[in-house]
Amino acid sequence: MMNLIKETRHIGISVSDMEKSLKFYQNILGLKVFRVMDESGNYIDNMLSLKNVRVKTVKLSVNSGNTLIELLEFKSHVSKPQTRHIYEIGASHVAFTVENLDVCYDYLSKNGVKFTAPPQFSPDGFAKVTFCYDPDNTPIELVEVLKKQ
Repeated sequence: MMNLIKETRHIGISVSDMEKSLKFYQNILGLKVFRVMDESGNYIDNMLSLKNVRVKTVKLSVNSGNTLIELLEFKSHVSKPQTRHIYEIGASHVAFTVENLDVCYDYLSKNGVKFTAPPQFSPDGFAKVTFCYDPDNTPIELVEVLKKQ
């Protein structure tokens, strides 16, 4: 079998309001803006198989690793936010590793972030985990690694 994939480049998340989403991802979670682009024209139309695309993209990075989070706010093809359940087919969530989940949970809770449950230990004892939601209800998993697997 060939090894086709070299690394994960980025994870794209469509958002309804870039300003509100940046407050969450940048100001609350602490990700750093890597690149901002307003995209339109033949290239993006062809890549997405759509017509007259206008989209603002903001790529964000964490302190370590190469994987970026790409927020996309479509100006041309507007969609209403909807509640997505983690069990629905397709990409279900984004996961971030954190240093201290209890401190993170307290900080995010005080900043109005909604959670599914308080942090809990995984059954194997390797991690403490919880889920919260971004402003468009995209599930975000937060994981504190307790033991190396």
